[in-house]
Amino acid sequence: MAAIWEVDLRRVLAHAGSRFELQVRFSSEARRLVLYGPSGAGKTQTLRMIAGVAQPDGGRVAVAGRTLFDSAAGIRVSPQARRLATVFQEYALFPHLTVRQNAAFALRRGWRNPAAALRDASVERWLAAFRLEPVADHYPHQISGGQRQRTALARALVNEPAALLLDEPFAALDKALRQRLRDELSELLAQLRLPMLLITHDDDDVRLLADEVVALRDGRVVDGAAIDAGAA
Repeated sequence: MAAIWEVDLRRVLAHAGSRFELQVRFSSEARRLVLYGPSGAGKTQTLRMIAGVAQPDGGRVAVAGRTLFDSAAGIRVSPQARRLATVFQEYALFPHLTVRQNAAFALRRGWRNPAAALRDASVERWLAAFRLEPVADHYPHQISGGQRQRTALARALVNEPAALLLDEPFAALDKALRQRLRDELSELLAQLRLPMLLITHDDDDVRLLADEVVALRDGRVVDGAAIDAGAA
């Protein structure tokens, strides 16, 4: 089986006299891959470089057989053209847009807001899938943390991405809600057969969602390879 994830990235971060060198290299055939490690290990920076929203100093990224970045070959696919749906920990919902408009925003070109009356089949599909129809006309401050996360996932999936990237998606939620949303996400991924890369420091995320784990520490892959989820 061909690798779904091929990552070989280098970046040096300097701030206030400190220097952090990130050098992450792994290859995996896992459909559900978890980057696991403590805070400050370089997980989010790695995800941001895969997504294309942070610029590596060099290296290569390929997802599902498609090269997205290769410094030697001069390949730099824009974040929008990578077709990677990214959900960051803070969800980044627009406070002035309803749940439906937030979900529809990914369909718009440029920065023009979707109309409040917009009804799009793909948007309505994901609102129904995440049970958001009762709050579709609510604003982010009017809904729960779990509903905000599901809105962010709906927005991420509405354009039928090639893969899903998740940055600590359950960190801000209480324990019971974390468990329920893990189960929902696992069921959704099984239905979609969509590759997922999730970053976390939570052992439960690893145990319940990972087919394979890449452990990071101090900007490096531990043991230089992906490890089995049961060993995390």
